[in-house]
Amino acid sequence: MEPLKTVRNGERVTPTFSEPEMARRQDALRQTMATRDLAAVLFTSIQNINYFSDFLYCGFGRPYGLVVTQDEATTISASIDGGQPWRRSFGDNLVYTDWQRDNFLLAVQRLLPPHGRVGVEFDHLTLELAGKLRGALPDVDFVDVGEAVMHQRMIKSAEEIALIKAGARIADGGGAACRDAIAEGVSEHEIASAGRNAIVDQIAETFPHAELMDSWVWFQSGINTDGAHNPVTARRLVKGDILSLNCFPMIAGYYTALERTLFLDHASDRALEIWEANCRVHWRGVELIRPGARCCDIAEELNALYREHDLLAYRSFGYGHSFGVLCHYYGREAALELREDIETVLEPGMVVSMEPMVMIPEGETGAGGYREHDILLVTEDGNENITGFPIGPEHNIVKA
Repeated sequence: MEPLKTVRNGERVTPTFSEPEMARRQDALRQTMATRDLAAVLFTSIQNINYFSDFLYCGFGRPYGLVVTQDEATTISASIDGGQPWRRSFGDNLVYTDWQRDNFLLAVQRLLPPHGRVGVEFDHLTLELAGKLRGALPDVDFVDVGEAVMHQRMIKSAEEIALIKAGARIADGGGAACRDAIAEGVSEHEIASAGRNAIVDQIAETFPHAELMDSWVWFQSGINTDGAHNPVTARRLVKGDILSLNCFPMIAGYYTALERTLFLDHASDRALEIWEANCRVHWRGVELIRPGARCCDIAEELNALYREHDLLAYRSFGYGHSFGVLCHYYGREAALELREDIETVLEPGMVVSMEPMVMIPEGETGAGGYREHDILLVTEDGNENITGFPIGPEHNIVKA
């Protein structure tokens, strides 16, 4: 079998974004290429291939790519995927077969110039693949573009914001389905399934041409609330449990989230004290999200508020992060996290979370993980909170 081929099977699907939107992204990339004297860029990460081509790959141990030159954009996919990558790509598609090792490199050689400067993602290339690229193109100077394109992704377009708002609404719906399923004796996984089913149904209704993949719910109870990313278990709820609701719609690679603290039937006085203090930190954080604010300054002010409540030592992680093309197994706009070591200045068009969390260890009164999470669009004069699910003890103590 030939090592490379085209598979244009069927018709192009309705894309996630308009042609002008996708052209805008690629044109901005080409401006960066011109500024840095790059003849081409080879993307290998899920997030950047998706952002610049609308194709979301499933690697399963195989490499994928997107080559962008000043004139063309071509995704590189494995033969196992058939014509799906071509149907989903904004641009052309080249397929490599598995009948001999490293046919992916033959595709790269066909699409990239044999010499000059080529952009790649240093934060995604493995040592093995980087070595193979240098061996296949010995006269090419590979230059990092990962940080530059991350900054491009941090400012969302109107079409991206519309999708993120839809995702936030769908997350609220998933949260409501979880809340309705909460009862004594019900397992975490049963509640999580109710939320995920509601999310997928709403994505299918809102985006009928989308691929339905990757949405998930973490519903944690009791000691399982101590970590933000603890998997769902078969633990069954009992009265007095602290609960952590986490709904994550995934739409064409775009992540949105809803996270809330709840209790089943009742909460102790100490638990209410901690919960209400964490809500105060949350709402102060929401007030601080505005153009001109530095991520590190927001973190420092919220640290001081936790310190007033004698809770700073229990803080689990940073106060928020960017939204866009990311998921729990790919992507991260690391320059837009609300942490003490990030000096990025917030700008209109950025979308960030506010999600303070404290974890009280087992054995202490009020033990458990307390976390609230809203999605905020930075506007010209402040922010727009696009999360609607209620917050705090007044709303989220679910009677048994």
